[in-house]
Amino acid sequence: MQHIDTYDFTGKKAIVRVDFNVPLDENFNITDDTRIVRAMPTLKKVLEKGGSLIIMSHLGRPKKVDPKFSLSHIVDHVSECLGVPVKFAPDCQKADELAAALKPGEALLLENLRYYAEEEGKPRGLAEDVSDEEKAAAKKAVKESQKAFTAKLASYADCYINDAFGTAHRAHASTALIAAYFPNDKMFGYLMEGEIKAIDAVLKNAKHPFTAIIGGSKVSSKLAVLENLLPKVDNLIIGGGMGYTFIKAQGGKIGNSLHEDELIPQATEILAKAKELGKNVYLSVQTRVTESFDNDAPSKLVPSHEIPEGWEGMDCGPESSKIWREVILGSKTVLWNGPVGVFEMPNFAKGTLDIAKDLADATAAGAYTLVGGGDSVAAVTQMGFAEKVSYVSTGGGAMLEAIEGKDLPGIAAIRD
Repeated sequence: MQHIDTYDFTGKKAIVRVDFNVPLDENFNITDDTRIVRAMPTLKKVLEKGGSLIIMSHLGRPKKVDPKFSLSHIVDHVSECLGVPVKFAPDCQKADELAAALKPGEALLLENLRYYAEEEGKPRGLAEDVSDEEKAAAKKAVKESQKAFTAKLASYADCYINDAFGTAHRAHASTALIAAYFPNDKMFGYLMEGEIKAIDAVLKNAKHPFTAIIGGSKVSSKLAVLENLLPKVDNLIIGGGMGYTFIKAQGGKIGNSLHEDELIPQATEILAKAKELGKNVYLSVQTRVTESFDNDAPSKLVPSHEIPEGWEGMDCGPESSKIWREVILGSKTVLWNGPVGVFEMPNFAKGTLDIAKDLADATAAGAYTLVGGGDSVAAVTQMGFAEKVSYVSTGGGAMLEAIEGKDLPGIAAIRD
């Protein structure tokens, strides 16, 4: 494993896995270029040190070649951000000549990796009625051709850089398998390095008191996160839709609020384990409720354990936010993943936005604050707090798996 700061790129071609899976509007204009901008320090470093770039990424989840998912739509913007004209290879498996012709200081962007089933290593287009034997044969065939796919990508370059944290939890050809072709010439990019340091700062080197704020809609998607974090934190704030399962587990009345009855035993177990370990768990004490799931529906504030029948929780109330703020401001490390209300609806985003402000204030007071997860990131960004917290993660799924305690294939492949 090399380090990007000390590696000699002079005259070398670097193939760099980035995450340029950016949102596009109906006219293929980029509506948020954060992921492109965050990759620039790594890409520019290679060029500044006398190397050339072969940039690879996916866009969307195409199951076949589909023009609307072509990376050709972003070439001009990537060129503008990088400061050099970026060439484009319309087929990532037929870029030999374009890659070979690259001179120091030049860059090439490959077409969408996920146009090929071999990138993910999963067969496509199988009929629903195929037998298990046929499925196994199709999977084996894709895995075999995946080796050739990976070898072709590797053949374009002299070294490999993984700077795509957003896909680090995937054992794909471009994120994990390709690293084996560069045993002495592989490294993390600056974005990936920053993400790893941020995760280590909360999971391995956290200063106490350590508070984790876990929100979102379902307990089922965050169960492993809660179980892994519980022994590590001092305080656990559970909000959003998933909070109602815990409130019901305590005997509370939650009306029509989102919950998962089948996970009440696990919620009860987590609450009992927290008490046994001496951890503080904070649920919402006050909730803003409506009779319909609508931004313009009339709402009222009620105690979270006494939501009337026919009403459902849409956001935490100010009394909840007040208690949570005290906990956050009293912490030296804070991890936030997931909103604490129906953040997509402006009238029910206040609780989530209050958390964003609280994290900014905690950071200013000296705490280390890490924000991960799409809606949490959207909240701190929308309110102008992204620069006022310690670190904003670019990878929702990867961040989630990291705080579950899993080894991410994209990280392990570089370290091996």
